[in-house]
Amino acid sequence: MNPRSICDIQCVPKQRITRLHQTDIPSGVLSIRNCSNMATANSGRHDWEDPNVVKWNTRRAHVPLHCHDNVQGALKFWRKRSEASLKMADEAVWGDAAVSEALESAAYWVKGLANVISLSGYWKFHLAPKPDEVPPGFQSEGFLDESWASLPVPSNWQTHDFDKPIYTNIVYPFPIDPPKVPEQNPTGCYRRQFKLPSEWKGRRTFLSFEGVDSAFYVWINGVLVGYSQDSRLPAEFDITDHCHGADSGKENVLAVQVMRWSDGSYLEDQDHWWLSGIHRDVILLSKPEVMIADYSIETEVIQEENMASIKVEVVVEAPRELVATGRLSSHSAEIILFESWPEPGSVQVAEENLPPEVVRAELQGIKDSSVGCHSRGTLRLEISKPNLWSAEKPYLYTLVLLIKTPEGEVLDCEACRIGIRQITEGYKEVLVNGKPVIFRGVNRHEHHPRVGKTNMEACMIKDIVLMKQHNINAVRNSHYPQHPRWYELCDLFGLYVVDEANIETHGFDPEPWPQPKRQLTWDPAWASAMLTRVINMVERDKNHASIIYWSLGNEAGYGPNHDAMAGWVRSRDPTRPVHYEGGGSRTKATDVVCPMYMRVWDIVKIAQDPEESRPLILCEYSHAMGNSNGNIHEYWEAINRIHGLQGGYIWDWVDQGLLKVAADGNKYWAYGGDFGDVPNDLNFCLNGLTWPDRTVHPALEEVKYVYQPIGIALSGSQVEIWDRHFFTSLDDLQFSWALHADGSVLGSGSLDIPSLGPREKYLIPSDSEPWHKLWRTSLAFEVYVTITARLSSSKRWVDAGHVVASEQLRLPPVNARHVKVLDPSDTAAQGLVLSDDNNLITVESKSRDWILTFDKAGGIINSWKVQERQLFSSGPVPCFWRAPTDNDKAAQGLNSYNFRWRAVGLDKLQILSSTGINIHHTSTHSVELKATLSLEPVDSHQYTAELVPSQAEVGRTGEHRWFTVGVTYKVYGTGDLVIEYDVQPNIKLPPLPRIGIEFQVDKRCNEVQWYGRGPFECYPDRKSAAHVGVYQFPVKDMHVPYIVPGESGGRADVRWLSLSDREAEVGLLAMSEPDKSMQMNVSFFTTQELDAATHNEELKQSDGIQVHLDHKHMGVGGDDSWTPCVHEEYLILPKPHQFTFRFRPILSGETKEFDDFYLSTLGKPS
Repeated sequence: MNPRSICDIQCVPKQRITRLHQTDIPSGVLSIRNCSNMATANSGRHDWEDPNVVKWNTRRAHVPLHCHDNVQGALKFWRKRSEASLKMADEAVWGDAAVSEALESAAYWVKGLANVISLSGYWKFHLAPKPDEVPPGFQSEGFLDESWASLPVPSNWQTHDFDKPIYTNIVYPFPIDPPKVPEQNPTGCYRRQFKLPSEWKGRRTFLSFEGVDSAFYVWINGVLVGYSQDSRLPAEFDITDHCHGADSGKENVLAVQVMRWSDGSYLEDQDHWWLSGIHRDVILLSKPEVMIADYSIETEVIQEENMASIKVEVVVEAPRELVATGRLSSHSAEIILFESWPEPGSVQVAEENLPPEVVRAELQGIKDSSVGCHSRGTLRLEISKPNLWSAEKPYLYTLVLLIKTPEGEVLDCEACRIGIRQITEGYKEVLVNGKPVIFRGVNRHEHHPRVGKTNMEACMIKDIVLMKQHNINAVRNSHYPQHPRWYELCDLFGLYVVDEANIETHGFDPEPWPQPKRQLTWDPAWASAMLTRVINMVERDKNHASIIYWSLGNEAGYGPNHDAMAGWVRSRDPTRPVHYEGGGSRTKATDVVCPMYMRVWDIVKIAQDPEESRPLILCEYSHAMGNSNGNIHEYWEAINRIHGLQGGYIWDWVDQGLLKVAADGNKYWAYGGDFGDVPNDLNFCLNGLTWPDRTVHPALEEVKYVYQPIGIALSGSQVEIWDRHFFTSLDDLQFSWALHADGSVLGSGSLDIPSLGPREKYLIPSDSEPWHKLWRTSLAFEVYVTITARLSSSKRWVDAGHVVASEQLRLPPVNARHVKVLDPSDTAAQGLVLSDDNNLITVESKSRDWILTFDKAGGIINSWKVQERQLFSSGPVPCFWRAPTDNDKAAQGLNSYNFRWRAVGLDKLQILSSTGINIHHTSTHSVELKATLSLEPVDSHQYTAELVPSQAEVGRTGEHRWFTVGVTYKVYGTGDLVIEYDVQPNIKLPPLPRIGIEFQVDKRCNEVQWYGRGPFECYPDRKSAAHVGVYQFPVKDMHVPYIVPGESGGRADVRWLSLSDREAEVGLLAMSEPDKSMQMNVSFFTTQELDAATHNEELKQSDGIQVHLDHKHMGVGGDDSWTPCVHEEYLILPKPHQFTFRFRPILSGETKEFDDFYLSTLGKPS
């Protein structure tokens, strides 16, 4: 074994040891096993079932190294690295092409580095059922692997048809018996060959695995090199003495054995797919004998002097004798700080031109602190008038670090992009550069629908671009450290980051958590495993400006091991706060109060508690599962108003669906159980703001609105503009206005706003508003002014013209509503013919070529035929049911709305009886018919007796146990059909999903136009972003393809709608009664079809178009997805409701301007 490697591992700086003792970490935290005593992969003693054996023969954690040769090479590399932009996001792929793209991306990340080689590519692979059954001798050079499969590295083997993906949320996929794991433990065997470049002769060679799930051994040329676990952080080995010489021309054989399960799996029980293998890059690095082993950067901002200081601590590694004899002290270290490059596309700069140098510093003699074969030195820089880093202005310098010989020859060179910024804490605040920024955040898992946990440059950029475009400024890495390139991109584009340790033990939680000491955090045997994960995360990521605070993990209880981790982090990095939600989010291990899914009223109480000095930042909130994120505006009304509330992170970013091929060859998004995986938590992995391919959910529009950094509101009779940025003025924005009156545009134009600095406000004087005159002279009932702010110039993440903020303000009406009263007795409106036989009543207008047919006994409309077109083919009938959303199902809980609705048969309602239609009035220009309907479920005797009304209730609820509905049909010669409903529900019913009507229209009427909120899907508790206007879509585009179907595609506050056939120009108009609006849903799928389908691909387009018009529609909720979480104001209580809808046929050849319909009412018939 290489004695130098032993030295590298065992030499821990005294300062570090002192810090560990200060936090009372048990001995052996960083214990390394002597290679002569190490267990082999096939011995009776298993490293992968011992929490005290986290890794052995690995190098200490450090920042990513790039092994540059000189300053020019380093700057050229980082310039190329900094060209990431919107254009690259468009190159993201989500299907089978991602397999090769992942390999290309891995190679791209080391392109231009002469001393770094990517081993990405196709490796030989064999999957054994358990470690004891790996092919004997597969680690040796001479082993024949021709019969093995080829597997791309990086990848997860389950995404290439080896073994099954498993999705669980909380439960472990194996029996809990720590540290034991199942004997049947799928084990991947990998082999690959490589040669060392001849230029690496006389240098040290390191092998780095950036991420392997979950534990693995490494061999070089048949020699066991080491072992490691922690699926989300690097493991690096010194393989210098195990490789054939760089000038030998010989191939080296790399063999790796990866166990799917290990004791480390107990610490990785996050809510995502269990996927295995070498899922991140594998690289070779070459360093000189005297090398930069690590470095840390700390920046301090002196606001009052407009100055900044940079402290760089460098760790130099050299042969022991060089350090021990003091000869290393003749070497020097130097740092040089360079300005940034222009953003891509802004200014063309010749590639050979170096950015301007800002300042440099040199340390003569590396001897500040020396232990064993390491020596530390500290260098400092001071900068006047620095460009500070923030998510709003992510300015990055390039720092180059050199080690030189006494003669001035460069021995080693490292470089990175750095942001100058300072994080401090105030009363109820986290401050960035002295400002209490608001964290408009989201949680993000690493997920790709085709390649699982494997990362690609374009896909990461796509995520960041979408986040920035939707006003997201912060991301929590849930629930583990992510790919190192992710942090570089967050630095570059500007996102605040919560870096989270790879620790979650959720499956130990009993319900309702009466035994916290069952958690591993209370077990000293697991202290080293937990602390090592935190140490390695901090040491790898410490130099990133984007990281605002560290997280100790997620849902792992709370106990002494967490206190120890918090103590170590605070000692190692006092420049950042520590975050941890476990134990109630207010323990001494966290510097921010960070609850998850806490209701609005509860976070307000904490923020207003004078005894609580920490800010409250929700680590998870607004659970985005399917049609969700209702009520989010209420959180932000509180956050924008109350000091101490500083934002939150939505759960979560992407639906974690995996591509699967169906029996018919079609592909679909699969979730838990679709692969035959047991146990599983079904579709609980589908709770993102985007689909797996990053198509955005409609709810992301609402997020963009509540996160918008510009406030626009009415303040009395004036409009107030508020710059909510903390570091950015509004100078790069163009404001515009548009005035809408009853759906028509009255005028529009640019809006001149004076230069506003961060946090400044401006009131537009009412008499100088450019829309003032138009508004004052309008006769419209509804007048809205929409103010929009667009970017004047392109950014790295978006093109010029992008809408940053938009607000629609309803102006008070100046005049009384001008409504035209139509006279039903007008001669032009006459010509109705009524026919009454035993079964049917028909009302016909021969002059307007339509006929309306009623089912006399059933009390409903049978059909409405217009110009030989069957307009109504079914209904309208009362409807009180919706296809349950994921939130309605609430994880299939017994208290869920879905369970309670089904328990009383709302999903099986039918018109049980009717009084039949009675003719109340008839003339040649109007007909009035009435009926009373009773609705009960099929087999109503099977449902709860609690709904049987008492004698006192009969008078209110009718004779029947569910719904009694009085219906009045008024037919006019104008072509208008007015239907009045009087709904009397049983008062013992649960809150209702909807109160409205449903009917079916001819499938050729497949173009829908409406005046209401849109253009995207919106519901009563998620509609702030949806502006009122006139919109038009094909009916097929109204469907929102959530992976698990349910209620979707609705539009809120609709005043009128039309369904028409473009070719025949025939269709239907509908509206609610004057001054009221309705919820609308138009779809090719019935509620029953949506309810029955488990995947969107199961839906088949029906023969007719299903239309729902709702007087009331329950909100979708979203505070979480496992309790009934629709806020009270968006519930529909079972009490009497009266409402009216009005219909009119659209006839061929008639005008398609619908104002005369919307702005009119019908007089009383004579």
